[in-house]
Order: sequence, then C-alpha cells, then structure tokens
Amino acid sequence: MVSKLRANRIADRIRDELSEMLIQEISDPRLSGISVTDVTVDREVAYADIYVSALEGVARSEDVLMGLEHAQGYLRRELSQRIELRVFPRFRFHWDATFERAEKIEKLIASLHQEAALGNHEESGEELVDG
Repeated sequence: MVSKLRANRIADRIRDELSEMLIQEISDPRLSGISVTDVTVDREVAYADIYVSALEGVARSEDVLMGLEHAQGYLRRELSQRIELRVFPRFRFHWDATFERAEKIEKLIASLHQEAALGNHEESGEELVDG
C-alpha cells in the first residue's frame, strides 16, 4: 500500500504520459481529440480510474470508451515502460461529463439573468428593443 501522496503522484504521471501518447502516438480515429481530464489510483495501485472527455461531448463517449478498452493492453505496456512501478495498475475508463454539466449550468444562469433583466424592464415600463 502506498501513501495518498504517492498515489496522487502516480496518477499525475499516468495522466501526463497518457495525454502525450494520445496526442503523439495513437492513430485510432476513435481516440482523436480526446482529453484525459483526471486519473485516480487506489492506494494498493491495483486500479487506475481514467476520466476522459471530448469537445464533441457525450455523443462520442461510447466510441471513445470502446477505443480505450481496445487499446488498454498497448497503453498499459507502454506506460509501464515509462513509469517504473513494481506493479502497474489496471485501467478503468470513465466518461467525464463535467464540461457538459458546466455548459448546462452556464446556460441556466444566463437564462436566469435574461429573465431578471426582462422583469426589471417590465416593472419600469420600458420597452425592450432588439438590435
């Protein structure tokens, strides 16, 4: 069992190396344009949970996760050569919907501001003119 700090360092290193591999070395079209948003490693270093996303959003999630599962053996082998660990963790891939949730929240906030502005104009008797 490793300390929490060491587990975080291992996770950071996996995230950095994997991100670089996805940009420079992986040719699978399912994995183009994806970002590794987070990696967590359990304290036994048995599993690494890898969170990914893409600009196109959740519509690509199934293809991306299938591509990562398909490439898992290659990715683990390459990363184990770059990161020296006695035991290298198995990967579990997850879709990170944080960006989609953030965008949805921003739209809700913008619509609330717009409703508030409309309410203020109606109370003052002003007419709203687009343009």
